Amino acid sequence: MEQVKKLIAEVLNEAAEVIATGRALKNIRVGITLLGSEHGVLEVLKGAEMAAQNLPGVEVVVIGPEDAETNLTKVVVSEEKESHKVMEKMLDAGELTAAVTMHYNFPIGTSTVGLVVTPARGRKMFIATTTGTSSPDRVEGMVKNALYGIAAAKAYGIKNPTVGILNVDGARQVERILKELQNRGYSIAFSESKRVDGGVVMRGNDLLAGTPDVMVCDSLTGNLLIKIFSAYTTGGSYEALGYGYGPGIGEGFNKIINIISRASGAPVIAGAIEYAAAMAQGRLVEVAQAEIAAAKKAGLLDLVKPVEKNEAVEEVKMPPKKPVAKEIAGIDVLELENVQKLLWQHGIYAETGMGCTGPIVLVAPDDLSQALKVLKENKVL
Repeated sequence: MEQVKKLIAEVLNEAAEVIATGRALKNIRVGITLLGSEHGVLEVLKGAEMAAQNLPGVEVVVIGPEDAETNLTKVVVSEEKESHKVMEKMLDAGELTAAVTMHYNFPIGTSTVGLVVTPARGRKMFIATTTGTSSPDRVEGMVKNALYGIAAAKAYGIKNPTVGILNVDGARQVERILKELQNRGYSIAFSESKRVDGGVVMRGNDLLAGTPDVMVCDSLTGNLLIKIFSAYTTGGSYEALGYGYGPGIGEGFNKIINIISRASGAPVIAGAIEYAAAMAQGRLVEVAQAEIAAAKKAGLLDLVKPVEKNEAVEEVKMPPKKPVAKEIAGIDVLELENVQKLLWQHGIYAETGMGCTGPIVLVAPDDLSQALKVLKENKVL
């Protein structure tokens, strides 16, 4: 436990110095994929060049088509899926410190922490979380979201971030679990609502004012909030404000990959690159794993309700693995694991993931037709 505290203190002191003094980020190399935007390659490239100009000491690397003209370092790819593979390879090899991309599928257990500027007070606020899913169980997921939000805020340089829980289904259960974690020794600072009745459960006023440093909610609600905060001045088709949907955080997830959406405009793309660079400087991966370890030491696994599983489906053996490239969406997150096992039961190899719009099952192209038939016959779709 002392080693965890020492690591967090060391990282926070360095990150806080960067934020407080404006000291330039150093030796940071952030990749940005260009393909997939609703606004085209040039809009993404514009955001990348804005970030490069605004971030001395940070090298921005673009991953995109050969005809994208830029003075930035460029890695040539021809397809969006290829850009993700190249991005991951460069991150694994240490050729990139962090990356920014869109439409990326995180594994279950990993979700993204967004960063917005709230309109009422102009305060920065972390929204935990905005894409992906921390757990198929809603309450467990929101508890983990709180940990991920705290980790992102600490990596950003906030030594003792305050936490509020948005007033959505499960908020009171999440409050009880987080407060019990606090009683058992996990360090957490709760915010107080601006409403007269106070409390850690936040209302709409608190969203607009940015009452807590970290606003905890489920990912689908967080996704809607990011969209509103980013595009409320433009009618929704162009995200003009903020820092994007944030980095994926989860137990064992060892990369810094920040998400933007297909509607993100150049200002948000530049902000997302800045956010990713700050997470790299603040050693997000180490901070996140330390936070998770500290919460587990305080009894996290005893306090969160285990997910009920269908034992009959659970016994099904996995078919031989295949490369999966086709996505099937429209599945409830609570049924995701059972759907995977249902396909296995019919001899179809399938993997689960979380896309920007919700849960997905991935199958091989030659299995797509049969998989859809099985899911429709079983009233999953």
